[in-house]
Amino acid sequence: MRRLLIVSNRLPVTVDKKKQRLQFSKSSGGLATGLDSFYRSYDCRWIGWPGIAKEKLTEADNSKMSDYLSQNQCVPVMLQSSEVDHFYQGFSNKTIWPLFHYFPQIVTYEQISWKYYSNVNRLFRDAILKIYKTGDLIWIHDYHLMLLPELIRDQLPDASIGFFLHIPFPSMELFRLLPWRKELLSGLLGADLIGFHTYEYIRHFLDCTRRLLGLEHIFNRVIHKCRLIHSDVFPMGIEYDRFASVKSDPKIKIEIDEIRKNIGDRKLILSVDRLDYTKGIVQRLEAYDMFLDANPVFREKVAMILVEVPSRSAVDSYQLLKVKTDEMIGRINGKHGTLGWAPILNLYRSLPFHTLAALYAASDVAVITPLRDGMNLVAKEYVAAKHDSEGVLILSELTGAAREMGEAIIVNPNSIDDIAAAIKYALTMDKEEKITRLKKLQLRLRRYDINKWAHDFITKLTHMSEVYDQYKLNNFTDNVYDNIISRYRNSSERLLLLDYDGTLVPFQNKPELAVIDNEITRILLSIQHNGTTIAILSGRDRHFLEQQFRELNVTLFAEHGAWVKYPDSQWHTFTNLRNDWKDDVRPILDLYIDRTPGAFLEEKEYSLAWHYRNADPELASLRVLELKDALFQMLSNRNLAVMDGNKVVEIKNAGIGKGHAAKAILSKRKWDFILAAGDDITDEDLFSVLPSDTYSLKIGLRPSKARFNLKSYQVLRSLLSDLQPRAI
Repeated sequence: MRRLLIVSNRLPVTVDKKKQRLQFSKSSGGLATGLDSFYRSYDCRWIGWPGIAKEKLTEADNSKMSDYLSQNQCVPVMLQSSEVDHFYQGFSNKTIWPLFHYFPQIVTYEQISWKYYSNVNRLFRDAILKIYKTGDLIWIHDYHLMLLPELIRDQLPDASIGFFLHIPFPSMELFRLLPWRKELLSGLLGADLIGFHTYEYIRHFLDCTRRLLGLEHIFNRVIHKCRLIHSDVFPMGIEYDRFASVKSDPKIKIEIDEIRKNIGDRKLILSVDRLDYTKGIVQRLEAYDMFLDANPVFREKVAMILVEVPSRSAVDSYQLLKVKTDEMIGRINGKHGTLGWAPILNLYRSLPFHTLAALYAASDVAVITPLRDGMNLVAKEYVAAKHDSEGVLILSELTGAAREMGEAIIVNPNSIDDIAAAIKYALTMDKEEKITRLKKLQLRLRRYDINKWAHDFITKLTHMSEVYDQYKLNNFTDNVYDNIISRYRNSSERLLLLDYDGTLVPFQNKPELAVIDNEITRILLSIQHNGTTIAILSGRDRHFLEQQFRELNVTLFAEHGAWVKYPDSQWHTFTNLRNDWKDDVRPILDLYIDRTPGAFLEEKEYSLAWHYRNADPELASLRVLELKDALFQMLSNRNLAVMDGNKVVEIKNAGIGKGHAAKAILSKRKWDFILAAGDDITDEDLFSVLPSDTYSLKIGLRPSKARFNLKSYQVLRSLLSDLQPRAI
């Protein structure tokens, strides 16, 4: 069994120091609680912050803490108070948390907090690298560590890395507000597997990677830096049996009896949440107030226990929320209460398991109505605790749990009317309907509990390495690299056939900005001086190529081979090409430019190119299909071809292509070394005509006729710079 490294902001063990003595306790929270039994039964190490600032510990404290944490399979990442303030209270909970929960109006964008966030993610990376062993599975959790997958990947290219986001992933329109949006996406894409609670979150994530990074996706899979990244849905479960058996615990049973004794014959409505502005507590109280106004028959016959678990009390917005909820509770109790009855009983504290379980079991209705929530395990815990009794769950449609708990009363958390009506419906629902709804929910939750959730994720992560092997295609190994260098140095007639955009230089949003730089010029000059023939085969026009390679004595093929210029000669065409068709085609391309903001037309002497790199990806994908259909119908009887490129559709004379151009130079002499490199579909025509012993290189992880795949144009540059002639 492979060892598992669980990585999260907090360890499942919290360390505190009181009266100069260390104290250890279990951490609260869904992840630490949910995975507690799982990680202890696994060959596992849990990496995270133990909850105490680094400067508060003496050398003796560190030794004692290390011993205790080691016994509990924990590895601490120690943070200074300033790091906690900016990383956790700052960027994590003042930037990511509100934005991902659709509260952009209270998001702060502070460069110093981002700096701390980046630095702390690097501290976590360093802690992992110290204990990592080949074959370990690395499972990273939540929004605090979104940069960590890429940081690890840079150091451990072959590691199996999984990431799970426990909060919602927002829509593109919100996520794009982040100044550091691309950095966070790239950080996540360092993982092999990225897990979400719902498919909606996957769609948002893939939409962002497509629009912000230009990465297309197929079946929830993205190719990035020559790696395959898979995203999938894993709705987190709970430790079902623990909650389903609460009534068999004598201690809990005593508490249940005590609660019912204090409540009497009244119907008990339960609300349990962290005190957080995303939880909809204010709207819930307003709805309860409306319910009491509209249904005087329930006066003194119901009671709500409002459990507010303290959360991030140092953050201003949370302090203001506490003041507001206190005022509302006082107003509602003053408005509706009597000498012997308070409509709301408020508990502002964390509750031990037995007390919380007793409240679940004793209550008649649970109102769980967050304004936005990644999953919400409280709803699942309540249902499980009603194992052999009646109960009704009112659940927000904006929770991840609502996607799998349709038998609950689903409400819009922003609609006070909806929640008030749902409370009445829940209190008057007949027994048979209550039982039917609960049984269906319980069957589903029992089947997909926390262990099944964790096992599914780890199994999928393990299998991802096998899937990745299938997508490695023609792996460019160190041996291949060395063979190319060796054969080059032992050859005398050497030929390099090189594409331009995406191969020698990276793509740019505007083609005119993709100019040759000093590094590649120096590399090609060095190769050329060694007597190697270099040919550039590009879709660019001849004037652009001539300008870029004016310092080099190379062969240039422009417009995919329509034009050719050998060293010390003039440009000429292979055949009599026509361009009188352009006036007929241009109006169609102009029409689709008008209908596709960001698209533009590039006109060459013998071709027209419709670029859509800067257009909205979804709109562009639709327009490309429409445009190609219109062109095929129009050009069906003409000697013209429609060619797909990298974010471009090009119309050119039929029979012109890089393969045709390559044949011309291949026939000039007997080459004993040939290397060809290209990045898109237009280069497949080149690869198809090359001799079998050619070192043909496809830039990017895509199926190809080339013998090998390179991760990026930078790898090609490194290879070209290492090419040296045979020593004499």
